[in-house]
Amino acid sequence: MDSCSYKLYHIDGLDSRKGLETYFSGKEDMVFGEDTIIFPIENITKTFTKGHIKGDVLIDFSFGPLVHHLFAACDFFKHIIVLKIQDRCIMELKRWVDERTGAFDWGHAAKCHVDNKESSEQTQERENKVRSALQHVVKCNLGKDNMVDPILLPPADCIITAVFCLLEFISKDKDEYMRNVRKFSQLLKPGGHIILIGCLEATYATAGKHKYHLLNHDEDFVRKALVDAGFVIDNCKVKKRTNVSDLIDYKAGIFIAAHKDTV
Repeated sequence: MDSCSYKLYHIDGLDSRKGLETYFSGKEDMVFGEDTIIFPIENITKTFTKGHIKGDVLIDFSFGPLVHHLFAACDFFKHIIVLKIQDRCIMELKRWVDERTGAFDWGHAAKCHVDNKESSEQTQERENKVRSALQHVVKCNLGKDNMVDPILLPPADCIITAVFCLLEFISKDKDEYMRNVRKFSQLLKPGGHIILIGCLEATYATAGKHKYHLLNHDEDFVRKALVDAGFVIDNCKVKKRTNVSDLIDYKAGIFIAAHKDTV
């Protein structure tokens, strides 16, 4: 398939449940768990437990109806605001928040955050803590300079864009990627932090019968995009891909924590 015929996540839509089951489930034959679940959780947890990223408001703008990267965040932020592009993702996320029948099971990810991984009670407590902190799910429009216009959000102490490749999905080219990073910067307080989790050297991802565009870039470009948007990089980890699958063609995952320069 020619890359120009790939669908665009934010324009053509994506079956959010199919995306969860393919890349984020706890099924034994789901080969991406090391990269899409363990890698983000381990690095976010290490970053937050250092104690310098915390506050009242965290804004999450991530792929699909994901929540597993927020299981650590709820210990350090009072309020979590989630931004979503698609109504379908909002419905899927709210199904989990409201504990409705048919909600996606995140138990396998919650176990990564409890001391006794066999304790269903501890796992449930962890999920409920996220539900309590996740107070608002807001639809956004990437075509606007202020993505959430006409809503006024409180300036965030931290913004997360994850997992595994949200910016790569919504950016048609490198210029648009850099514009999107600058839009995220506008949501932050001076000195606020950004956590970015993406994939490197990818061109497509498959969900169901369709292939979706991913922006092909490398670590140097991601670093430059953040610095040019006024961020100072505090930590960067790159994990080379080890799984084998033709569903997505990334070469590595990247985790970056940075803060907004106040100078």
